[in-house]
Amino acid sequence: MSKNHQEPLIHISKRGVVPWYVAWAIRGAVIVAALLVCALITTLTTGEDPVKIYVTIFNGSFGSPRKMWVTAQNVAMLLSISLAVTPAFRMRFWNIGAEGQTLMGCFGAAACMILLRNVFPNWAIITCMVISGVVAGAVWGLIPAIFKAKWNTNETLFTLMMNYIATQLVAYYCVVWESPKGSGQIGVINLQSRLGWFPVVGGQNYLLNILVVAALCVFMYIYLSYTKHGYEIAVVGESERTARYVGIKVDKIIIRTMLLSGGLCGLTGVLLVGSASHTLTTTLAGGRGFTAVMVSWLAKFNPIWMILASFLLVFLEKGAGEISTAFGLNQSFSDILTGVILFFIIGSEFFINYKINFRRGQVKDGERHV
Repeated sequence: MSKNHQEPLIHISKRGVVPWYVAWAIRGAVIVAALLVCALITTLTTGEDPVKIYVTIFNGSFGSPRKMWVTAQNVAMLLSISLAVTPAFRMRFWNIGAEGQTLMGCFGAAACMILLRNVFPNWAIITCMVISGVVAGAVWGLIPAIFKAKWNTNETLFTLMMNYIATQLVAYYCVVWESPKGSGQIGVINLQSRLGWFPVVGGQNYLLNILVVAALCVFMYIYLSYTKHGYEIAVVGESERTARYVGIKVDKIIIRTMLLSGGLCGLTGVLLVGSASHTLTTTLAGGRGFTAVMVSWLAKFNPIWMILASFLLVFLEKGAGEISTAFGLNQSFSDILTGVILFFIIGSEFFINYKINFRRGQVKDGERHV
């Protein structure tokens, strides 16, 4: 029997280092393929013109100046949480609790707005909001970090359960602080006095958030790429055993990194309350804590590429909502298109990291073996 008969018809092997332009060429080709598949699905299932569908998706994010600012705000908030969870992910600490950590930041900020409005001037309230929100998020990240470092608990389940505790805690205080009484909602906080409302920059309500997140993106890129802390995170992520061997205190790195991760999530919560919504609800984080996991992985933990990944997901989400409104299609159809595009994008990473090899036929003794 020839050696060729003993080999599988198809086998997968890992690629070497792929140049960045090749990787993005593959991603671009995959996105085009995804759009073609979505166009086919649209035509077969609804009879609508797929070109009009795509124009509507674009208008969902860029159809007016207000839509553009809202899109930029949503991208900034998703990017902020994605940047927050990235240090933990690079350390191979699976922080699935960003939703709860962000919500605790919202809670800390809202508590200051409500409890201190008759005590402190505006600047002092804002200062307390930032400190309270960051500390609340950091504590929510610290608790699972301590259990992981000391008793090696499962951080995925632990951080996930912390989300539910944060949600119920906020739900309780939404009733305690409800306005008007009996509504079960807090409503807009300090609507008349605007105490605790962040200042408007450049005449745009969301510009402050965008500038803060832009600075955070630069900070995180430098922190992870050019500092000793970033190096230690990378070493722990590669191998805890190696990290311990070279003298790195792994427990200390875990706790320190999760303090940073939770604190940045808390800062995002402060921005959501103080600059964007001025209220507190159990859904204020909007699922961004879970979406941030996808953003971080799609960008391969690179803060710069996270900007593109965050924009793509927000663009698809807002476009899906616009489709539902403009064509009278239910949300499920919009989600189908979004899911197809994301499936193709995530699948493109396979072709970037691996290649498919087919068994080559050989001619021997006048016979071709395949």
